[in-house]
Amino acid sequence: MPAPRQIAPLPLLGLWAGLCFAGGLYGSWEGYGGHNFAATLTAYSFYFGVMLLFAARGVPEFVSARIGASAGHLLGGAAFVAYLVYAIGTDTFSLPRAAAVLGLVVVPLALAATARRQAPGTWQDFVTVAGVLIAVKFSDSHWLWPYPGARLSYVLTVLLCVNVALATFVLVRRLDGIGYNIGWGRRWSFFIVASFLVFGVVAIPLGTSMHFIEFAPRWSEWKSVPFLGLAIFFFTAWPEEFLFRGLLQNLLARSSKSEFAGWWSASVLFGFSHITNLHFPNWRYVILASIAGLFYGWTWRRSGSIFASAVVHALVDVTWHFFFRTL
Repeated sequence: MPAPRQIAPLPLLGLWAGLCFAGGLYGSWEGYGGHNFAATLTAYSFYFGVMLLFAARGVPEFVSARIGASAGHLLGGAAFVAYLVYAIGTDTFSLPRAAAVLGLVVVPLALAATARRQAPGTWQDFVTVAGVLIAVKFSDSHWLWPYPGARLSYVLTVLLCVNVALATFVLVRRLDGIGYNIGWGRRWSFFIVASFLVFGVVAIPLGTSMHFIEFAPRWSEWKSVPFLGLAIFFFTAWPEEFLFRGLLQNLLARSSKSEFAGWWSASVLFGFSHITNLHFPNWRYVILASIAGLFYGWTWRRSGSIFASAVVHALVDVTWHFFFRTL
């Protein structure tokens, strides 16, 4: 696979600081403030910072070299402390909530510890990935993050789960081939553009004929497209590409000893993860998401990076939101 020119930590720190500052300003403009808002912003900034910095050049290796085998457990502990800061700071702490988050952190790390000396693709790996995906796609995230009016519940759940997955698979299991990086590589432009365009040629006529989408552009919303694109990239495309391609497709290919089997299996499972979207069972969504998964998985395989597949994923979602209406 072509090696990417990976971004250094300092530019990503600048991006993190800028986006967190912008989020703080937006929250203040919306009328939020006080210790509730400060605690929420603190937890969000920690989770988002970990997600970004681990994609910078040399950061996972630096953390592992400096801290050693306990690095994953320390990151998991820090992720739980960040939740406690949120819960106590927003006056929403409860033992059941804290126990649920503690379980989400501890169980994957404990499973990873039991499989530490085994090759990737153990039952512990698949149970961990399944648990994280269930937490992201099907859990009652509104219950865990009730402030502010559960508006950030999905985002905070996604960020927490990405932190747990990084601690488990990058620091404890040290799974290679994930492609958890932000950068650019040779021929990536071709892979991204080709995947996006060919998927559009397939999905638009199919989705229209299935009465799933119709062309209904929202020209009045064009000013929001850059902000929508960033939100989709960081909180939908990037986490899903990490979990479904960097972890699931990677592990399925290793356990089956077939890149083809891993690619198709992960794509179908990606499709089925959307079965509850909008209504249940949403088979039209499953079909189109499975096809999309094939293109995202192809981009990941060809580039060796979840960044490239996340760009395609975000382009598809933004195009869908701006140009089409779901029926």
